[in-house]
Amino acid sequence: MSMVSLRRAVVRMMPCLLLAALLSAAPALAERVAGQSVYVPAYAHIYYASKNKPFYLTITLSVRNTDPAKGISVEAVDYFDTEGKLIRHFLTQPAKLGALGTAEYVIYEKETSGGSGANFVVRWKADGPVSPPIVEAVMIGTSSGQGISFTSRGEAIEEPAH
Repeated sequence: MSMVSLRRAVVRMMPCLLLAALLSAAPALAERVAGQSVYVPAYAHIYYASKNKPFYLTITLSVRNTDPAKGISVEAVDYFDTEGKLIRHFLTQPAKLGALGTAEYVIYEKETSGGSGANFVVRWKADGPVSPPIVEAVMIGTSSGQGISFTSRGEAIEEPAH
């Protein structure tokens, strides 16, 4: 095969190769599960200028049921500090989230005990397999005309035994 023929063959195959690359990069649907414990990193403060100057942040934990047909039950929302010490249980009883429903839990900027390594553990369950919720923390802060905001997505750390 000559170089010209090889180039023509490659040019003809490019659309197929591009499509294959795009399809392989597309996110897969999440595996349906009946419950999980989800770890969510959060930041009650971050440091600026020097490690001695904390920039305090308000944290909003968002639990979003992504299943379009079934509800879930949020069993526990627990907030921990940098050392892993439990600071707060948000729930005294399970919270029901309908299909595509959202629940939010807030740690205000003045609540500084969480530190730069704060985190949440969220436990949820459903009556049967569902699309897992998106659990993320949104941090925001403003001071002296400066503002910052960012998010942190949770990761499943445990699924209930079947």
